[in-house]
Amino acid sequence: MDLVKNHLMYAVREEVEILKEQIRELVEKNSQLERENTLLKTLASPEQLEKFQSRLSPEEPAPETPETPEAPGGSAV
Repeated sequence: MDLVKNHLMYAVREEVEILKEQIRELVEKNSQLERENTLLKTLASPEQLEKFQSRLSPEEPAPETPETPEAPGGSAV
């Protein structure tokens, strides 16, 4: 019984470490995207922002959605 318990605990610890690493990577990616989004908002002209907001108004998107259409322009920067 102890052997099974030890094996399960080892497997769970291993999985927890993998998940912690994935969380770290996702947090880093999220921070990078937030910085990019802020930069794109800063660089966009008022006309571009207005045009973009008019497209988004009916949908009420999540906060990360605004960077998607602007990303191609931002990747050239």
